Amino acid sequence: MTGSLIIVEGKTDKARLEKVLAEPTQIYCTHGSFSFEKGEKLQSIIEEAEEVYIFTDEDYDGKKLRQQLKEEIPWAHHLHTRKVFAEVARTPLEELAMILDEAGFETIKYQ
Repeated sequence: MTGSLIIVEGKTDKARLEKVLAEPTQIYCTHGSFSFEKGEKLQSIIEEAEEVYIFTDEDYDGKKLRQQLKEEIPWAHHLHTRKVFAEVARTPLEELAMILDEAGFETIKYQ
C-alpha cells in the first residue's frame, strides 16, 4: 500500500469518512481500543503508508486512544472534529470534508 492511512475508532467513523473522500485512502478501524495485537497488525500497515493520520472522537475514550496511538506513532498527523460535535460519526459531512480537505485530501464538495 502507498498513500495515506487514517486511523479511526469505529465502523461508523470509517463509513462517514468514506462518504467524503474522493481519493483511495486506507482507513483502519480500532473498534475503540488499542492492544498489543492490534499494534502489531497496525505496524505492518503503517510501514507501507506514506502518511498516517489519527482521527478519533473528542470524548474521553477518543482522547485516551489518541494518546495511546501518539505514543506508538509519534510522527502521525492528528485530525480533530470540533468539540460541539464530539464524535467523528456525529460530525456533518460538510465539516468532515473541510477537515480532510485542509489536511490535503481530495474530498467530495458539499454545499
